[in-house]
Amino acid sequence: MQTILLVGFVIFTTASFSYAQFSVSGSNSFPYFHLGCLIVGGLIIVSLKQKYTKIYLSEAIGSFALYTVLVALFTIPVVDALKTFIN
Repeated sequence: MQTILLVGFVIFTTASFSYAQFSVSGSNSFPYFHLGCLIVGGLIIVSLKQKYTKIYLSEAIGSFALYTVLVALFTIPVVDALKTFIN
């Protein structure tokens, strides 16, 4: 049951990342590489949770949430926002 909840969280987070990036940058410069990295990272975390049953659900969700933030920091809209904030 915990693995199903984790998969749901991974799918929801990946979909919200995709929607946010598409609404900000449009289809012209969509970060497909970042989306692929997010999907592969989600698959790895889900497989680790399934293989090692002693991993808590909150740990798996927290690690994927932090990974999502890390991937989002290196997209073009966030980098541009940080550039304008620093200047």
